[in-house]
Amino acid sequence: MRLSIVATLYQSASYISEFYRRSTAVARQFAGDDYEIVLVNDGSTDNSLELAVQLTEADCHVVLIDLSRNFGHHKAMMTGLAASQGDHVFLIDS
Repeated sequence: MRLSIVATLYQSASYISEFYRRSTAVARQFAGDDYEIVLVNDGSTDNSLELAVQLTEADCHVVLIDLSRNFGHHKAMMTGLAASQGDHVFLIDS
């Protein structure tokens, strides 16, 4: 895998769609079809998880990790980093 984009989700429902759209466009420019978007739900209480699940069902490039509770931004990022498979990894907030 050439590129992994890792992002955490916490109260991110209103941003997920736009984040996905922009990230996918840039990933395709950089890596063609050889990329993944790893979303880590950090115990979000809005509907971020449901929206992320829909993305995984619609696009095989999206990987979702659902943490059992809020562990904080740094631990969520480290979890996503550990799960990423890309030669290049880009860490970003959604």
